Amino acid sequence: MPLSKEINNLIFELKSDDDFNLLAMKVFNYQLHYNVPYHQYVSALNVKLNDITHYSQIPFLPIEFFKSKQVLTKSLTNNAICFSSSGTTGQITSKHYVNDILLYEASFTKCFQQFYGNIDDYCVLALLPNYLERTESSLVYMFNKLIKDSNHKLSGFYLNNLQDLVQTIKLLKQANQKTLLLGVTYALLDLAEMNVELTDNFIVMETGGMKGRRKELIKDELHDILKSKFKVSSIHSEYGMTELLSQAYSTKDGIFRCPPWMKILVRDVNDPFSFLKNKKTGGLNIIDLANINSCSFIETKDLGRINENFDFEILGRFNESDLRGCNLMAM
Repeated sequence: MPLSKEINNLIFELKSDDDFNLLAMKVFNYQLHYNVPYHQYVSALNVKLNDITHYSQIPFLPIEFFKSKQVLTKSLTNNAICFSSSGTTGQITSKHYVNDILLYEASFTKCFQQFYGNIDDYCVLALLPNYLERTESSLVYMFNKLIKDSNHKLSGFYLNNLQDLVQTIKLLKQANQKTLLLGVTYALLDLAEMNVELTDNFIVMETGGMKGRRKELIKDELHDILKSKFKVSSIHSEYGMTELLSQAYSTKDGIFRCPPWMKILVRDVNDPFSFLKNKKTGGLNIIDLANINSCSFIETKDLGRINENFDFEILGRFNESDLRGCNLMAM
């Protein structure tokens, strides 16, 4: 069996940190040999490869490489999909080439199931651009698939027809239907100002993004407004990016948790090769073992901290970072 297929079969079967470490080392050695940009980067660091025995010692590829290089393990296949980040005119966007779209679908489906249960228990209302308008967005692809898999006749994209969405919500409330309402921040605020009250059957999930339409709000203030307007006890959040095939979710208070095949480490902002103890703020490094066909070890431009029970918080971005993801997706 080819090593990539062997790894695919193990990604979603991890039971312990030791299991994660063993698989991470296999992925590292596989990508070191077959991913040209990653191999070149690691070689330039002059690290002693024989000394690397734990995932925390593996070199992390700066996320900027996805803008300038084809970060791909082995060669591009004919049926590959290219996801790209949103950007303004003239801005260089990240590109993530996905050879195995079924692996991406398995990752986000299993991750959603871990945190929220089976998708066919829900009606999914997405305040996001329609898939036909943003086929290059990994987030839109994900929720387009979840909408289809929900098999609910009222599931769909509602970004540009809030009046229809209000009527749909009324029907779902009458039916006591379990519902996931998610979207870009400005659209959720637009809906909230239409005096739409929800019930305990609704999960409200924000994916970020003001698009310059509203004043930027700190996360706590935003969540307080949405909770007050929608009459719900908590606001959920999704943390993902173009360069990853996996997501972390927050069910309340901006505290995120990862699926077993994904880990967060916090690096020192002054020394990117040193990691900080829990509760210290630094740059986020992410291991996503579902990224077997690109690169699983990514140094992001997000700032955050890990808590004692290994969940984490997002606290901002490095000053020089570009706007990313849902901040621009709806433009």
